[in-house]
Amino acid sequence: MPVPNRPDLPAAPPPYQPNAAPAAVRRARSVAVASLLALIVLSLAWELWLAPLRPGGSWLALKALPLCVPLAGFLKNRMYTYRWVSLMVWLYFTEGIVRGWSDRPPSNWLAWAEVALCTVLFTACTAHIRLRLRKPAPLAAAAPATL
Repeated sequence: MPVPNRPDLPAAPPPYQPNAAPAAVRRARSVAVASLLALIVLSLAWELWLAPLRPGGSWLALKALPLCVPLAGFLKNRMYTYRWVSLMVWLYFTEGIVRGWSDRPPSNWLAWAEVALCTVLFTACTAHIRLRLRKPAPLAAAAPATL
């Protein structure tokens, strides 16, 4: 059965344009991208130079690879990416907690830095999602009533 032509309904929703987003959404996106990049750099530096498990670096540096996957989705502003990163980041948070309590300095300091970056990334992702899903206030409710 063919779908009737409805001129009153648009064919598809307009694409999301990041430049037209409110300042809070742009800020949350910037913080999410920055904290993700910082987490990638920290993971690589930690396992290759700063406090590797073995001298010369360790294979644990490969833990930075899964963090590179969402970078494209963040830069393209895909809502789905923000959603699954807010879940994936807890794996890195857990690793940071475990190594923060069990490793010796300087590795435990790096682990606590990882925990802090994971917390910032999670907060930025959830703020971004929440702000983008928020419906704008109707004009009647936004304007004060005058008598």
